[in-house]
Amino acid sequence: MKNPENSSEENLTEWMEFVLLGFAEVPHLQWFLFGLFFVSYAIVLLGNGTILLVTRVDPSLQTPMYFFLGNFSFLEICYVSVVLPRMLMNLATQQRAISLAACAAQMCWVLILGATECFLLAVMSYDRYVAICKPLHYALVMNHNVCTKLVAGSWIGGVPVQIGQTFQIFSLPFCGSNQINHFFCDIPPILKLACGETFINQLMVYIVAVLFVSVPFLLILISYSKIISKILKLPSATSQSKAFSTCSSHLAVVVLFFGSAIITYLRPKSSHSSGTDKVLSVFYTI
Repeated sequence: MKNPENSSEENLTEWMEFVLLGFAEVPHLQWFLFGLFFVSYAIVLLGNGTILLVTRVDPSLQTPMYFFLGNFSFLEICYVSVVLPRMLMNLATQQRAISLAACAAQMCWVLILGATECFLLAVMSYDRYVAICKPLHYALVMNHNVCTKLVAGSWIGGVPVQIGQTFQIFSLPFCGSNQINHFFCDIPPILKLACGETFINQLMVYIVAVLFVSVPFLLILISYSKIISKILKLPSATSQSKAFSTCSSHLAVVVLFFGSAIITYLRPKSSHSSGTDKVLSVFYTI
């Protein structure tokens, strides 16, 4: 007869893959969802690819705003490409297995690129603040050297922390079900499968979310409060409309991305719902 402790250890060591359930609860919508997300992916690639190309080759667009926009478009292509191709494959083939290593790699890239997006959106809001509130100093403050350093900092700023967080989560023992009730390897559904105490991991998730999500969001709010105050003081409605038009699309992305990310990572663990998490994740990943 096997020792129960040995059996438990064997169960833990045999865990070499997860199963991404995705949208398995609605089997009659699988091909509809495949078509919807395939079209979305094509639009993301075409739209952002076009922006990236135009901002690189058009001499009139060699300004800080379009430099940041080009980097943001490239980031969006990378971000959705970490999640959507596998999700489309799972919807098409119904083969939902993902290896432990592939799951860890996907989570790590999602976290790194998500942190980059937070930082880059904050940098873009600062660029708009300088352009609208300090127009005479714009060329001096946002010179090429400063813009390059801001973009480089956005790309690499979160790498060490997010690699460490991913390693910490996947160092946990997993037992019971290996089914992830999500369409990609995100932190909340993975932690639900972990055995033992996960308080330290949950605490780290909150700390990282505050540093990489809440702080950039607060900086964006400060920038836009100054921008809006400045715009309202402009003498004509035409000037106000022109100033608002340079910020409106950026502000829409900020609301969708930060709103869904903050609710996902900073709300209490007890209020997490798999269905809600999936819907929110669509906003900040797709």
